[in-house]
Amino acid sequence: MEDLTGISLDVITAGLAALVLILIIIMIINGVKMRKLKKRYEAFMSGKNAASLEDTLVKRLNQVDDLIASDEDTKRKVQMVLDHLDNTYQKVGLVKYDAFNEMGGKLSFSLALLNRKNDGFIINAMHSREGCYTYIKEIINGNSVIMLADEEREALDMALENTYEQGK
Repeated sequence: MEDLTGISLDVITAGLAALVLILIIIMIINGVKMRKLKKRYEAFMSGKNAASLEDTLVKRLNQVDDLIASDEDTKRKVQMVLDHLDNTYQKVGLVKYDAFNEMGGKLSFSLALLNRKNDGFIINAMHSREGCYTYIKEIINGNSVIMLADEEREALDMALENTYEQGK
């Protein structure tokens, strides 16, 4: 028997039966998923009451707030240390040499000490048979207003490179 569309009623019935079967399978799958979800929800909500869950959440949120405040305090302290380090001598250059080629042992030296901004000084101690002569030259932004001797320039370059090597 055929209807007005020219398709057999048996084909339409078989198609609808297949559709119903597919819908029943989907319903069974959704039922299983809902049971699993319900079990997980009950396990999550287990305890005395919902207030205990709320108390736990509030406690954890307060801990997060404390950690954020602690992090900000730590950042502030680190910045204070870095600001203090700007005024400390961190870069060193040392060159030992024989000032008069008569003493031996390289008893003379030039020592450059600079901070992070490359400000500091150079101490030059020249040792001779008659005594030791010490000079100091100020360094501002990595440069000296007074002309530097070769050993002083070498010590300054070492400090600017932030390395320590024994020269000459």
